[in-house]
Amino acid sequence: MLPQTFLLKLHLCPGIGQVGELRIAEYLRQQPTAQLDVTQLCQLAHLNARQAQRLQQAWLSPQLAMAVRQHQQINTLTWLDDAYPEYLRESYRPPSVLFYQGDLNLLQQPVLALVGARQATNYTQRVLSQFMPALVANQVVTISGLAAGADRMAHLTTLAAHGSTIAVIGTGLDVYYPRVNQALQQRIAATGLVLTEYPLGSSPQRHHFPERNRILAGLCQALCVTEARHHSGSLITANLALQANRNVLAVPGALWQPLSIGCNQLIAAGARPALSTTDLLEELAII
Repeated sequence: MLPQTFLLKLHLCPGIGQVGELRIAEYLRQQPTAQLDVTQLCQLAHLNARQAQRLQQAWLSPQLAMAVRQHQQINTLTWLDDAYPEYLRESYRPPSVLFYQGDLNLLQQPVLALVGARQATNYTQRVLSQFMPALVANQVVTISGLAAGADRMAHLTTLAAHGSTIAVIGTGLDVYYPRVNQALQQRIAATGLVLTEYPLGSSPQRHHFPERNRILAGLCQALCVTEARHHSGSLITANLALQANRNVLAVPGALWQPLSIGCNQLIAAGARPALSTTDLLEELAII
């Protein structure tokens, strides 16, 4: 079995967990011809007795074999592949396997993450519309999470300016969430790139979205928050980007606007104010 196929099987097998997957991926990168049995897997992944029992029960099951065959029919990028972005590999807990639709070459261009509130106002739309023409002219690819609000605005504004956009989703590639984004997700898959670490059929779960955000932060060179409440998820994503040594910007807003509190706090903490496209391009090292 090829190391990449082995890693795919491991990713689809219950019981191993992200940390265990990465430990084994590291081992396979150093020992690509290694043939590991289940006992060795459990030891390398540092599994406890309960986790090991769960993995051992699933490893040789026909259901897992069928899942592997099913996922071999779709585009897969593993941590062991040369095409796996090095800057993502070096980020916090990178995914061992990504499933995708679209053009992986977009990851070779400058990538700007655009995040904000799900209840984003017209202020986010006006800011994005002002920034986007120059971003597209400089071949910047935008990336966001295909959620309602600011994410959807970011993807649509990029496409309206004839630019390229990447969506990192918290479901399987065949699941659309929110449902209103089905046509948009299909359009991005056809013209840009859709990525997920979740297998086909995976429904949206609450914990999927913070996990998705770490991938989003790991794939960008800079991240800009358009609107955010105090303690919002966008601020968590910004912190993940900072931990990954990415440049973080925030759009300043009125002191009395609840959706500007988070951005103003980021700026007070040292994030660069996003006052013009020049600020974004400089943080992307384009100018």
